[in-house]
Amino acid sequence: MPPSGGSKMPVNLSIKNIPDYIAARIRRRAAKHHRSLQGELVAILEEITMKEELITPHGFLEELRALGLRTPPEAAKIIRRDRNARSNR
Repeated sequence: MPPSGGSKMPVNLSIKNIPDYIAARIRRRAAKHHRSLQGELVAILEEITMKEELITPHGFLEELRALGLRTPPEAAKIIRRDRNARSNR
């Protein structure tokens, strides 16, 4: 879905000198999704650009939490020690 205020006319893009291994991977991906090479490239670009536009701070935090990352208990001690060292200069 195009963003509001965006161009309503399609744009032709050309990508040159693509290494064979990348072209082969895109062809396999297109076949897997039952798309033409052109359709697959458009889908890839749409997916990438939509992710960039739609991420919010809340969404980013949710993605981080979903990764299951945890702060080690000693982190607060390290930060406090570093902060104290800077304030004593």
